[in-house]
Amino acid sequence: MKSDIQIAQEAVKQPILDIAKKLGLTEEDIEFYGKYKAKLLPSALDGRTEKGKLILVTAITPTPAGEGKTTTTIGLADGLSRMGKKVVVALREPSLGPVFGIKGGAAGGGYAQVVPMEDINLHFTGDFHAIGAANNLLAAMLDNHIFQGNALNIDPARITWKRCVDMNDRQLRNVEDGLGGPKSGVPRKDGFDITVASEVMAVLCLAADLADLKARLARIIVGYTYEGKPVTAGDLKAAGAMAALLKDAMKPNLVQTLEGTPALVHGGPFANIAHGCNSIAATRAALKLGDYVVTEAGFGADLGAEKFLDIKCRFAGLKPAAVVVVATVRALKMHGGVPKTELAAENLDALGQGIPNLLRHVSNIKNVYGLPAVVAVNRFPTDTDAEIALVIERCEALGVNVALSTVWAEGGKGGQTLAEEVIRLAEEKSNFRYCYDTALPIKEKIAAVVTKIYGGRGVLYTPEAEEQIAQLEALGFGGTPICMAKTQYSFSDDAAKLGAPTGFDVTVRSVKISAGAGFVVVLTGNIMTMPGLPKVPAAEGIDVDADGNITGLF
Repeated sequence: MKSDIQIAQEAVKQPILDIAKKLGLTEEDIEFYGKYKAKLLPSALDGRTEKGKLILVTAITPTPAGEGKTTTTIGLADGLSRMGKKVVVALREPSLGPVFGIKGGAAGGGYAQVVPMEDINLHFTGDFHAIGAANNLLAAMLDNHIFQGNALNIDPARITWKRCVDMNDRQLRNVEDGLGGPKSGVPRKDGFDITVASEVMAVLCLAADLADLKARLARIIVGYTYEGKPVTAGDLKAAGAMAALLKDAMKPNLVQTLEGTPALVHGGPFANIAHGCNSIAATRAALKLGDYVVTEAGFGADLGAEKFLDIKCRFAGLKPAAVVVVATVRALKMHGGVPKTELAAENLDALGQGIPNLLRHVSNIKNVYGLPAVVAVNRFPTDTDAEIALVIERCEALGVNVALSTVWAEGGKGGQTLAEEVIRLAEEKSNFRYCYDTALPIKEKIAAVVTKIYGGRGVLYTPEAEEQIAQLEALGFGGTPICMAKTQYSFSDDAAKLGAPTGFDVTVRSVKISAGAGFVVVLTGNIMTMPGLPKVPAAEGIDVDADGNITGLF
């Protein structure tokens, strides 16, 4: 069996200008980054209206068995394209942290990939490096301001802005810097986030255009004065220089699937510690260029889809036409208590125990958000007919159809059944609504997500979180959406609670404002904004030969 990277390297790619022409674009509309990558210029969208139907692909709660959300997204787009539809895929860019860590790349898999796969997974067009540079420029200007006399009266003990690096590096979570004497800065406690958790990433992904980007950057809060007044990037006069670093990163990246379907790959916030969606700029561009836009949101629907719908759609005025919830029989059996080593054997009892996880996600999409949904089951050779039948039966009881997907092995051909159902659903009327009203107090918004989306009983708050919420509401930040930072492995804040747990409380340990992004970040459980590498990192298996060919990516 060929690996993902072998399939990608053997593919015959079309020149990127040919891909652009499929969308009615010309050479003047794009900025070339080699033969197979390009940036979409803002002028390319002048005079175009958003006419496409937006299809969101989400998934059940992730397991080590894998679900294949990105693979399904790409395969569905190729399936729609095979049916004569003008399609654009809108995806996030992969972070180097997971690529070298445990998850691997994020360019799809098998015969449903975006290419050039190696470039997309490694550096790509430099967007993440620009985001990290802008983040760290702000940190440098902040510390320099304090060193040069501290005219803004910033309290070093109340600095909230961290430096960042696009790598899993637990050693940098908490550091002390400014050491070495009076000429080496002001000593203080500091720390690093992974780049995808930086507020600059969220700002870039939520900004409508360059002007909006600059305005959002200026609103970023970096800390507080001794009197408790917020200090912003605008106060430090940093927003203009940050925007200068980000001007090219703001442009969506154009690539292609293995079957030549145009793909916009842009931005990449994680969904467990950030809002988990590709950029608004790319999504809106895709809606202007295609009749169908297939996009995804990170991790399970309780994280990525919730934030896509409650944050991104709210800010951008988007309304999905249909939602695909991806599942595998193998993953559902894991939710039913089967260890990974025993997933190949038929186990209807365990499957029955795990299916409620899928049903809760589907019910949330239909009943909380009022959107039409279809379940896409990635079929494995070990799945039995009886197991597939049980999934179909339980989903149909909720009024949701199941489409079997074989896109990993067959590409767009294996996604056509799913594509047919998506086309049907996209013509239905929906009653899209949000999970909560932003005018509600912060605690009530948190409670709405915990009870309505997670299925929890209630919310517990640490004294620190209580104090932070009171402070944010006193400063006028109570009326924003919330961005929940939670484990991706459970509906609860306890990764060990599989399936569809009930009767649990979620513990909020910290709350902070992302004023530039425009939301309040709610940290629960033991979630961290700087991951660590596993005992055996994927990086150990990645190499490059004398001809520059990369191996080991997956």
